[in-house]
Amino acid sequence: MNKSFICSLFLFLLLAVSASAQSVWPNVKVENEKGEQINTQKILGGKPAIVSFWGVTCKPCLTELNTLNELLDEWREEVDFNVIAVSIDDSRFTARARSMAQGYDWNFICLFDKNQDLKRAMNVTLTPHTFVIDGNGKIVYSHTGYTPGSEYELLEQLKAIAKQ
Repeated sequence: MNKSFICSLFLFLLLAVSASAQSVWPNVKVENEKGEQINTQKILGGKPAIVSFWGVTCKPCLTELNTLNELLDEWREEVDFNVIAVSIDDSRFTARARSMAQGYDWNFICLFDKNQDLKRAMNVTLTPHTFVIDGNGKIVYSHTGYTPGSEYELLEQLKAIAKQ
């Protein structure tokens, strides 16, 4: 096969995957900080949210979440929103994820998707994968990876939602 055919096929598959991406916050069951099964629909509470999927071995995930935690109070002076950290670690690592979330003293909602139902529903393949969701559950922004400073795009998205 020639290179242009392979590149075209790859581009087509990439577009097909992104076209099928979830556009609303799904309703699945996950565990909260206390280990209770809860529905994701009840978490938003009408507020916009930053939702970040992370794993215990993902250093960029932890950097992004720690940065968000540091900026949280300042940002909440501008926009009323929640941060939801979703651990995608399976049942073998859930205890470690819980202790890490407690150890970092994150001041946001922590969920544990040990069966990876939410991960699948949101088409998350890489971590960190971060979404901005409006108060009605519509996904308005999504990105993967983390570079220092990229968190300010999340704030801009939240401000845009607040103006609507």
